[in-house]
Amino acid sequence: MSPASRVRKRTVPPSRFKEFPIERRPFRESFRPNKTRVNHEIRLTPIRLVDQNNNQVGVVETREAQRMAEEAGLDLVEIQADVRPPVCKIMDYGKFRFEQGKKDRANRAASKTFEMKEVRLGRSAKIDEHDVMIRVDQARDFLMEGHKVQFVQNFKGREMAHRDIGEDRLKEIIGTLNDIAKVEAPMKLFGKKLTMILAPDKVKIDAIKRKQEKEKAAAEKAAAKADAPGTPGATGTPPASTPPAKAATEAPTAPVASPAPRTQPSAAAH
Repeated sequence: MSPASRVRKRTVPPSRFKEFPIERRPFRESFRPNKTRVNHEIRLTPIRLVDQNNNQVGVVETREAQRMAEEAGLDLVEIQADVRPPVCKIMDYGKFRFEQGKKDRANRAASKTFEMKEVRLGRSAKIDEHDVMIRVDQARDFLMEGHKVQFVQNFKGREMAHRDIGEDRLKEIIGTLNDIAKVEAPMKLFGKKLTMILAPDKVKIDAIKRKQEKEKAAAEKAAAKADAPGTPGATGTPPASTPPAKAATEAPTAPVASPAPRTQPSAAAH
């Protein structure tokens, strides 16, 4: 047996960790795919150019369009990137972003979602009338903003035998808010809760808002007229004062007699 055959061959144990191939992520031009490309970020050429006066220049090279924007002191903005050639416009990009932000805020305000507001009339039917009116005023504010309001009247213990108290209270609320609201869901009893839903009446609310705007405009106009210079009682122009008239029954004043002249003593007296 040769010495070489006596040497034990060492075997490498298999690794306990598996190797997974690492896939390379594809290159992305921007982390924000909806980002508006401006100036040197526009890489496609040629482009369809619109100048700062909204005139169609036509299809030009991107470098030429960038040179024209630099000469005008403005930016080259890509406004339609999904067409070929892309449409770009020479404009003030800062002003464009400001106006776009205003439009977005206006759209979000127009698409405001209305909620269902819940107004609880106490933990039981024993609630003071003043507290009820406070909750009714809160419901009026919700309705004027366009929200629906759900009134909840709770009953406790033996109050369930006198549900008519809660029903009469909800009927009074309907009469109080009748000028801006209408009943969407009538009174229903769920266990120990009596509920009712009121929805805003848009026609009545719009009429009230127009009336309030007219009254506000009239008050501002009256205040401006009162503060105008030259108006009696206006700020900075004191009203002319008239002298008081003499009374007809006033007695005429008697003439004052002049004092007698003083005589000098004669020399014979001395």
